[in-house]
Amino acid sequence: MSQPRKPFAYEMVIDEICALPWDSLTTDELVDIAWVYSYFSIQFRENLEIACSLYPDDENLKQLKREETDTDNLSPWPNVAAAGEKMNHDEFMKRLLALCPIENDKRHRLTQAGESYLRRIHALPAEARASSIASVEEDGNKVFQAMLRAPRWDLPALKGFKHFLEKHITFDSDPDKGHGALCKHLKPDDRILPMWTASKELFAGAFPTAFSS
Repeated sequence: MSQPRKPFAYEMVIDEICALPWDSLTTDELVDIAWVYSYFSIQFRENLEIACSLYPDDENLKQLKREETDTDNLSPWPNVAAAGEKMNHDEFMKRLLALCPIENDKRHRLTQAGESYLRRIHALPAEARASSIASVEEDGNKVFQAMLRAPRWDLPALKGFKHFLEKHITFDSDPDKGHGALCKHLKPDDRILPMWTASKELFAGAFPTAFSS
C-alpha cells in the first residue's frame, strides 16, 4: 500500500493564508486587500502567458487562456464591464478599484507592496512560474473561499470583488472541465513556495494590525 504523500511546504503556506482572520476585516481593510489582490491577479495572468509560451501546443492551456484573458466571463458588471465586453481579469480588478479611490499615502504604500511582490515573482524561474498556475487554480479556491468570510461587502467595488471571487470558484470547481482540471498536469511542487510565501506576505502586509498573528 502506497504511503500518503507528504504535503508540500507551499500547501502549508496556503493553509496559513486561509487561517488569517478574514472574518474580522473592516470595510477599509477589505478594500486594502482588494488593492493588493489586483497584483496577485497580474502575476497569475503573466504566469499563464509563460505557461502557454513554454507549452505552445497544449490545448488545455490554450483553453484556459481563452477563459482567463480577453474574456467576457465576468461581464457585465455595473460601471466596470458592459454586457459582452472582453477584458483580462486583472483589468476587471483595475476598473473595480477605480470605484473606491483611497488616500495618497495609503495608495503609495499598497502600490509599493504590490510592485515589490511582482519583482519577487519575476525573479522566479519560468518553469516554476508556469507550474504555479495549477496551484492557483486548484488550491487557490481555498484562498478565495477564505476571503469570502469577510463580513462587509457593501461598497460597489467590494460587491464587484465578491463577484470576481465567486465566479473564480465556479470556474475552478468542475473536476473535469474546470480551470483546475485544465492545468493540473503541470504538477506544481515546492519550486513555487516563494510565490505563495510572497502572496501570504502581500495579503498579511496590507493591514498588519489585523493580521498580527
